[in-house]
Amino acid sequence: MRFADRTVIVTGASRGLGRSIAVAFAAEGAHVVVGYRSRERDAQQTVEQTSGRGTALRFDVTDRAATTAAFDRVRSERGSIDVLVNNAGITRDSLVPLMSDEDWNDVVDTNLRGAFVCTKAVVSAMIAKGSGCIINVASIAGLRASPGQASYSASKGGLLALTRTLAAELGPRGIRVNAVVPGYLGTGMAARMDRRRLDERVPQIPLGRVGTADEAARAVIFLASDDASYVTGQALAVDGGMSA
Repeated sequence: MRFADRTVIVTGASRGLGRSIAVAFAAEGAHVVVGYRSRERDAQQTVEQTSGRGTALRFDVTDRAATTAAFDRVRSERGSIDVLVNNAGITRDSLVPLMSDEDWNDVVDTNLRGAFVCTKAVVSAMIAKGSGCIINVASIAGLRASPGQASYSASKGGLLALTRTLAAELGPRGIRVNAVVPGYLGTGMAARMDRRRLDERVPQIPLGRVGTADEAARAVIFLASDDASYVTGQALAVDGGMSA
């Protein structure tokens, strides 16, 4: 029970990888705040899988006031926030000549600015406490070319850069910041890809298969735990070797 008596916020936790991360933290003894924007029923299903160690909390990571209010509520009820997992993300796939400004802005605003907003909402209290951990969920699309996903790739590449800079800024204050970089998983966005497109990419994976959400969640758990107490500013790829 590596997270007994600790409070963890996971954004975008109503389904997919976020759900697996939330359930994994609960299994390690944490009280998990299941952050969601609109899928209330799905968020409650996530809570049901936490064995009584979860609560659902609705807020939009792109809304600074709503996010700050939500985090203040968690602190007032729980005393502190020990771990933040910035997992909320969307994609609006399109080739650049066909991509609208609105689609670009929505993706970058959610995936990159959303992580910034959530970090701002939690970091002052972590600094005052002298400890804390932030995990950013990036993507292999932030490491290599992903045609048709310019906005998503840019947002995830920016998230990796933000991770490194935050680690340097916050390390002296006792706060570790790392990223998990999932490849193709059998849930979430990859699961919604055109099957033919996904089948074409599997041969590029050295391990010869897509991963599972649980495999990526275990990497998040490791980086957030005391087992990784001397690890910060790192991007741990969970991609079957695609980025090797």
